[in-house]
Amino acid sequence: MAKNPEHRDLFPGALEIMILQSLRLRPMHGYALVKHIKLVSEDLLQVEEGSLYPALQRMLKQGLLDTEAGISAKGRPTRIYRLTTAGIRHLEREVVSFERMFAGFSLVLAAAKV
Repeated sequence: MAKNPEHRDLFPGALEIMILQSLRLRPMHGYALVKHIKLVSEDLLQVEEGSLYPALQRMLKQGLLDTEAGISAKGRPTRIYRLTTAGIRHLEREVVSFERMFAGFSLVLAAAKV
């Protein structure tokens, strides 16, 4: 199946930033994270569950997230992910780094228009 050219892969770290920022709003289970990111990005960003869950596991091992048992809207047991204090600090550093990178990227794009 051909890949939709309008949907590009995220740069390294982007998924992590989106997960952490989303969980800063409130704890969520994995599927709710997928839906939240799609909704707030106005369908511009779509996270595949096959990418989400390995990222969540990495962040759990790094101590950026914690989990608790919960129940999904369909009444099934699920894991609810929550941001830790270390996760908040990590997110703040990553956002500053991303904003610097984005500013540089914007300058290069603007120079190309001249």
